Amino acid sequence: MNNSPDPGATLRLYELVIDNGRPASPYVWRVRYALAHKRLPFESTPLGFTEIASVCGGRFKTVPIIEHGDTALAESWDIVDYLERSFPDRPALFTGPAEYSMVRLVDAWFTGELLRKLFGLYALDIHNAIRPADRPYYRRSREARVGTTLEAFTAERSVRLPVVREALAPLRVALARAPFLGGAQPNYADYIAFSAFQWAGSVATLPLLAHSDAILAAWIERGFDLFGGLGRDRRMQPLVEAA
Repeated sequence: MNNSPDPGATLRLYELVIDNGRPASPYVWRVRYALAHKRLPFESTPLGFTEIASVCGGRFKTVPIIEHGDTALAESWDIVDYLERSFPDRPALFTGPAEYSMVRLVDAWFTGELLRKLFGLYALDIHNAIRPADRPYYRRSREARVGTTLEAFTAERSVRLPVVREALAPLRVALARAPFLGGAQPNYADYIAFSAFQWAGSVATLPLLAHSDAILAAWIERGFDLFGGLGRDRRMQPLVEAA
């Protein structure tokens, strides 16, 4: 890694997009929120699943990827750490080491407890939403991972949906006391969670939240309004079921 980044160099973000052109990866959305928080402009390069290996000399298998001068990085936490080091004059993502450690803990819980459950609901929806050229690769790789067809894997998703909704309970508890997970203002824990809802809303044909889930619905609305409506997109699927 280049230890002396040029702050004036162009930041390029390689993003996974679905067939309608919308960025869908929850990890890409984390970086999008981080860049907006730090008020850093960037150039976007949209990619399909099968195009990722064609950039940066094939060094990376997943997105997000950023290029900044001579530096190229994947993995959302590596990118966030790099942005904090390279742009100390821009708004900080973390108030200090204690907050950083707590947000890492939130991420470990959220990724392990919730993202996997969301994949169980939306694995087939993702397949149907991505670019047609990417679908054979996605189906082959994901079916090998889960050990069955995408159709069979998601067949009982309406039965599993209440379990996923219940797993969101810690968010409701925190958000009953403050408008954001970060308190009066959002922090990177909010961005991690918002990004999962961006992912679900990009592809879901089954709304994630019950119509009575007022706390989470209001928090999502606040989050999507951040940074001039960064999260707003008319291509989004409904995240809250109709009353």
